Amino acid sequence: MKGQLGFVAASYHVHKASAHNGTTVSLWKRVVQRFLRWQELARQRRELASMSDEALKDIGLSRADILEEIERPFWMDDVRR
Repeated sequence: MKGQLGFVAASYHVHKASAHNGTTVSLWKRVVQRFLRWQELARQRRELASMSDEALKDIGLSRADILEEIERPFWMDDVRR
């Protein structure tokens, strides 16, 4: 998409899970954070899909870019690479 990897989640900030309560709590916290991140990606992709062609043009994207993005699996997150 025009070399704009991760544009869907440009405002997402990654925070490291602290392991002060042991590895089990840390593991569950990371699992929950990952699940929430996947939900956020799905929401953002749905929002992009609902935007008008004029709004997409304003942000420099085409309908083809959006179709490519919404067809990606929910776990594909360029920001986390």
